[in-house]
Amino acid sequence: MADWQIGRPEDWRIDSLSTIKSFEDLPVWKDARKFTNKIYNLTNKFPKEELYGLTSQIRRATVSIMSNIAEGFDRRSDKELSNFLSMARGSSSEVQNDLYIAIDLEYISQDEFNQLYQEAKKIAKQTNKWFDDLFKIW
Repeated sequence: MADWQIGRPEDWRIDSLSTIKSFEDLPVWKDARKFTNKIYNLTNKFPKEELYGLTSQIRRATVSIMSNIAEGFDRRSDKELSNFLSMARGSSSEVQNDLYIAIDLEYISQDEFNQLYQEAKKIAKQTNKWFDDLFKIW
C-alpha cells in the first residue's frame, strides 16, 4: 500500500507533513463519494427511458471519478498516479457536460444544476492541484 505525502486538503501539496495511508483518507475521494451518492439520488428522478442513456452515462462518469482516484492512489509510481488523476479530471468534465444535458432536457432545476456543477468543479480543482504537484517533483 502506498503512503503518499499529499498535504492539507485545501492546497494538496505533496511535500507537506500529512501522510495519507489509504485512498479512503483522501479528502478528494471523500468528496467524490458524496458527489456520487448525490448524482445517484438525483438520477432516480430521471425518466425511465433514460435508464440506459443519460442516467447510466452520468452515473458511470461519477463512479469513474472516485474509482480513478482510488486506483491511482495505490499504483506504484507517480506516472501511473498521474494517468489515473487525468482520467478522474476527464470524468469530472464529463459529469459537468452531462449536467448541461440534464438541465436542457428539464430533468433538473437550475439550483440542482448550479450546486452539482460547482461540486464537480471543486473535485476537479482538487484533482488538478494534486496532478500539478506531481509534475513539480518530476
